[in-house]
Amino acid sequence: MLVLPNELTHSQATACLALLLQGLRTHSQTQVVLDASSLIRFDSAALAVLLEFRRESLAVGKHFSIRGMPVRLHDLAALYGIADLLPAD
Repeated sequence: MLVLPNELTHSQATACLALLLQGLRTHSQTQVVLDASSLIRFDSAALAVLLEFRRESLAVGKHFSIRGMPVRLHDLAALYGIADLLPAD
């Protein structure tokens, strides 16, 4: 399981994605779970990070899901019409 930070805004997005992708490369299981339960402060950049991580996961043949997604983040994903691309664990 990979863990999201408590803050994921535009200013942290690039570094966060780099760390997540590094974790993906070393993750040996075919199911990759992102734990978002500690995510408190975020903006739409968090969705961009999640979508890019999903894309990279699928590209290397791994299944992707999110555990503990904050309701506000799920609502934002629904507003943008991408909630189905970010499956809950």
